[in-house]
Amino acid sequence: MAYRTAMDALGDRTRRAIFEQLREGPKAVGEIADELPVSRPAVSQHLRVLKEAGLVTERRNGTRRIYRLDPDGLGELRDYFDDFWSEALAAFKALAEDERRTE
Repeated sequence: MAYRTAMDALGDRTRRAIFEQLREGPKAVGEIADELPVSRPAVSQHLRVLKEAGLVTERRNGTRRIYRLDPDGLGELRDYFDDFWSEALAAFKALAEDERRTE
């Protein structure tokens, strides 16, 4: 159920904005903060939440920390949505077939 933590993390507007920035590629905290109306410490806190949710990873580059999206965490989130849509489409198909039989 790791997808729940990821979805909760992305429920915040600022974290979604950070997530969207990281879709473009790895970035340092300062680069992310430059594009947002929040401070670097706030961005760091949001990144910590995204990291704990398994959506981002970090690596050190000297004194900087570089963040990028975590493919493993994204895979879990994608699996959830794939299952969700598979079940929804199967239910829709069953309903449509049932309606066709009753006509």
